[in-house]
Amino acid sequence: MVDKTIVRGKTATQVMFLVCGLALSSWAPMVPFAKDRLGLNDGELGLLLLFLGGGALLTMPLSGFLIGKVGSRKVILIAGLIAALVLPVLLMVTNSYLMAGVLFIFGCSIGGIDVAMNAHGVQVQNAMGRPIMSSLHGLFSVGGLFGSIGLGFLIKMGLNPIYAAVTIAILLVSLLLLQYRKLLDYQKEKEIIVRFSHIDETKLSKDKFQWFRWSVLILGLMCFIAFLSEGAMLDWSAIFLRDHKGVSSEFTGIGYAAFSIAMAVMRLQGDRLVSKLNSHVVVIGGSLLAALGILIVVGSPWLSLTLFGFVLLGLGAANIVPVFFSEGGRIEGLSPTIAIPVISTMGYAGQLAGPALLGVIAQYFSLIIAFETIALLFIVVALIYKFRK
Repeated sequence: MVDKTIVRGKTATQVMFLVCGLALSSWAPMVPFAKDRLGLNDGELGLLLLFLGGGALLTMPLSGFLIGKVGSRKVILIAGLIAALVLPVLLMVTNSYLMAGVLFIFGCSIGGIDVAMNAHGVQVQNAMGRPIMSSLHGLFSVGGLFGSIGLGFLIKMGLNPIYAAVTIAILLVSLLLLQYRKLLDYQKEKEIIVRFSHIDETKLSKDKFQWFRWSVLILGLMCFIAFLSEGAMLDWSAIFLRDHKGVSSEFTGIGYAAFSIAMAVMRLQGDRLVSKLNSHVVVIGGSLLAALGILIVVGSPWLSLTLFGFVLLGLGAANIVPVFFSEGGRIEGLSPTIAIPVISTMGYAGQLAGPALLGVIAQYFSLIIAFETIALLFIVVALIYKFRK
């Protein structure tokens, strides 16, 4: 019988993944408003967006240190409240320099809640003795869909954009405050870490220099590749469909939509898949399926088959990252508060680097070669996972 505290902790963790996805994706519909209000060109907007990613990257390693000191639920609460409070401000700022600062703070809050909720999810999973990470990441994707659609829907209904953002912020704060007490407290988290990572409790705060352990870095590298591929799909799939498949501009988002929906559905079913199969089948098989999907996208002469390739890509890639986070939380002799921030940071760095890498390859060769490079990288993930020690 699973402890009721753990069951409540699982429910609260699910809500936190939903909150993070909702908060981050609510920014997407705000981008055009921010661009027009600040009078930015595409290059200036791209530079400004780097502050969001930079804030997240800076905070992720720091979050691990804070989790080790005060527990993940306090980090989730503080980071979540900051994200909710900053969200409406993103629609109020009229100065580019101030906007950069606000975006940086927003990125810091997203980075903080991302690491803390994954660390908390891993500990709940270990305590329950069965996989839950795939469905948690699936709920993040669901939050992402609701966030990007919800804010736009409120604005479409005639609500002032700032009031719409305030409405989303109130929802985020309400969910955080309602679920905060159900998250595992600091003492319970330490008990789980000691039990499942086989660490002496007196050494929990002394293992901060073990970031460069090979078992952590190899998971981080594979996570870097997986996130790189996802980021590349987000920024380049529409351009690929327009320039190489002749899809009209208003429908070019259909490829990423097919990829995203397939990934969300597969992640919501992923825990059962991991339980019935094993991590090797999920990661190696998923990587090869994702690679096949990209090759179909590139080589198909028919749009319907191309979209099927995007679906295969989403299905294959869906549960790879959750498996990496799960394994990061079970490394012998190492606290998840060390492993999870490293894996998260390397993964997020890949998501930021992916679009730029594809841009360089497309510039010197072609976008088709760039997409084929992603397929090759998924094959590399399969090989690394199969032969790692």
